Amino acid sequence: MSGTPPGPKGEPLFGSSRTYARNPFRFITALERAYGDVARFDMGPMDTFMVCDPTALERVLVSEADDFRKPDFQGDALGDLLGDGLLLSEGDTWESQRQLANPAFSMSRLSGMADRITGHAEDRIAGWTDGDVIDAEQAMTRVTLDVILDLMMGVELEEETVQTIEEQLMPLGERFEPDPIRFAAPQWMPMPDDAKFDRAVETLDGVLDDIIETREGTVGSDEDGPMDFLSVLLRARDDGQQSPEQLRDEMMTMLLAGHDTTALTLTYTWFLLSEHPEAERRVHEELDEVVGDDRPGMEHVRELEYLEWVIQEAMRLYPPVYTIFREPTVDVELAGYSVPAGTTLMLPQWGVHRSERFYDDPETFDPERWRPERAKERPRFAYFPFGGGPRHCIGKHLAMLEAQLITATTAREYRLEFLGETPLELLPSLTAHPRQEMSMRVHGRDRSENA
Repeated sequence: MSGTPPGPKGEPLFGSSRTYARNPFRFITALERAYGDVARFDMGPMDTFMVCDPTALERVLVSEADDFRKPDFQGDALGDLLGDGLLLSEGDTWESQRQLANPAFSMSRLSGMADRITGHAEDRIAGWTDGDVIDAEQAMTRVTLDVILDLMMGVELEEETVQTIEEQLMPLGERFEPDPIRFAAPQWMPMPDDAKFDRAVETLDGVLDDIIETREGTVGSDEDGPMDFLSVLLRARDDGQQSPEQLRDEMMTMLLAGHDTTALTLTYTWFLLSEHPEAERRVHEELDEVVGDDRPGMEHVRELEYLEWVIQEAMRLYPPVYTIFREPTVDVELAGYSVPAGTTLMLPQWGVHRSERFYDDPETFDPERWRPERAKERPRFAYFPFGGGPRHCIGKHLAMLEAQLITATTAREYRLEFLGETPLELLPSLTAHPRQEMSMRVHGRDRSENA
């Protein structure tokens, strides 16, 4: 077993953090291509191992998950934002909160919500007309906010309030863009964008307080009450199982993490379909054959095979969560290298999903690579947009259901033509956003063209 994996030699103090901050996607790709399974570099003062070996990823995320935890290197800001919600909590707190959340995210519940998801999509596209130019990212953000507020919080907000939520997303995202100064500085040191971040958190806390107040007294008992996540948590609070602080943290996590990744998946799906007319044509043909004149519903989702491949391929090429982090709580061995306890592990979806070791022509959009006979040839963790193991994204089934129904509802009526420049430039934050505005022209469809 070798002691230390190879990797780039960084600068004094900053290590490789300035190179990473300039373009994390390029940095991750370069390391994966140069070093393969494992590479070591310094992220400021943090000794970091980037792991791209699917076998090692499976061990970290699944079979030996108890030996790895989420690191707190991102400082107090993420804790201030999400607190002890499902995304950040550990140990008994995470386990009890996950058990509370499971019923709200069960497929038996979600399958009965398909009609409501379709309804939100229909409402959002109702005002579109042929020739309109829309911001696709904004449009997808609003419809996925509608869905998460309805299905997980049991509310429908005024458009002004939805816009208020949306306006806070930029200052929140800016706080988590890679910054070599932050990597090198102590966590207590104030930074110029802290005030904007704090104001955005305060504004969202106010919105959540109003939502919770609206739902007070409406949740009933476990037997006859609604099963949205907020109702479950309010009942647990009333029974003494949930503190007000924990309730707030879970709702903030749900509000932000619950819509962002799905909105991005949809945005990249529209972009890729616009850039690949043959794939777009096949999506339309499948919709016309499977859905016809009906409203897209749960009975159709199971038959929309090619549409599912398109969405999977969008998440491969543009994984909204482009890297996740863990740290071992004990000394371990990964891919032949010794990894001391406390080492930061970077597990990059971006690097693995675009690796030539696992995908032919990895930069090419090819939905056919998700045919079962082709997909089964790849290692399981050559693709992990939702993480894996006990800490996998609890909302992955909801996210896929949303993506399929919103895409199906929209694509039955319209084509979206991307008007911006290519290739896309990405803005790294907690998730990977397009750097440019995603302007798209709306074209009405005549469904008889595929009859």
